[in-house]
Amino acid sequence: MIKRLVAAIVLLALVGGGLVGFNLFRDRMIADFFANMPVAPSPVATVEAQPVSWQPAIDAIGTANAAQGVDLTVEAAGIVREIAFRSNTRVEAGDLLVRLDDTIQRAEVEAARTRWELDVQSLERARDLQARGAGTNVGVETAESAARASEAQLARALAVLEQRTVVAPFAGTIGLPRVDLGQFLSPGTAVATLQDLDTMRVDFLLPEQELPNVAIGQPVHVRIEGGASAYDGEIVGIDPRVDPSSRLFAVRASITETRGTLTPGQFVRIAIDLPREDGVIALPQTALISSLYGDFVYVVRPSEGDPERLEARQVFVEPGRRLDGRVEIRSGLEAGAVVVAAGQNRLSNGSPVTLSPTPASDRSPIQASEAAAQ
Repeated sequence: MIKRLVAAIVLLALVGGGLVGFNLFRDRMIADFFANMPVAPSPVATVEAQPVSWQPAIDAIGTANAAQGVDLTVEAAGIVREIAFRSNTRVEAGDLLVRLDDTIQRAEVEAARTRWELDVQSLERARDLQARGAGTNVGVETAESAARASEAQLARALAVLEQRTVVAPFAGTIGLPRVDLGQFLSPGTAVATLQDLDTMRVDFLLPEQELPNVAIGQPVHVRIEGGASAYDGEIVGIDPRVDPSSRLFAVRASITETRGTLTPGQFVRIAIDLPREDGVIALPQTALISSLYGDFVYVVRPSEGDPERLEARQVFVEPGRRLDGRVEIRSGLEAGAVVVAAGQNRLSNGSPVTLSPTPASDRSPIQASEAAAQ
């Protein structure tokens, strides 16, 4: 009985050991197979790092306004009798826009003019009598005083009559009428907005650190959010005081060529040109990879073991300013290095690569990515 039990145990141990040994042998062979299996090179699009001429700029956001723009209001109370404009039309300086009821004021003007004409005639008679020796200096002075007083009353009546109308103070585009015929208006009521769209200005704020970098006459480029066209202008005003609560200062730029596509009140992005810099190494932003350990790029180099084979190596860099889809490389990369610009999502340090037939510098980032994916 004991011999049978021992034999069964020995047999079971042999079977179990054989299974364990087979599994270990199989895993080792599989690992050796994959370890020795060649890795297929990944196609990538590259760009050569070369010193370029860099145009730095200060970016800001602001609001577009008309160089001349006002909300037209009435000076006196009254009922609207005439609206002499249509919305979104051009008016010239001095054009009548709105007229209030002026019946009483016109009557007062006629009365003042009649009184003034009578006093002028009385003055002429007094001077004629004085010239004949039948009049006195006192009579002439009294007549002159009455004529001047009546002339002042006429001027006052005309001024009151002018307050019953709203005229364009300058040429521009008139907006929507905000009043209706027959409506009673009180002083200060806005009737419409008038904007001169031929010349626009842009107001924006900059941090106090940028105060030494801006000057009158400096070129600026203005772009509408989501728009393709840009407008060129120059700085015409800089606030000499920094707001102590926000540490910002105000800047104003003038734009003359807007082609009627820039509207007052629009949100715009502004770029202020700074002096051009030469010898700056810049790469497409698609080439830069950010990680927890820092920013790096993949540089394509010949393999140390096989010069015929290319591989990608991680190189940590210090990025700087960004402009128009490119990023400045301040340190970590030398001129002439071949940098992967697209297709690096499948790479690791030392991965074999093949170069795309068309240089990445001749393609857009989308085209380079599509070429690397093929």
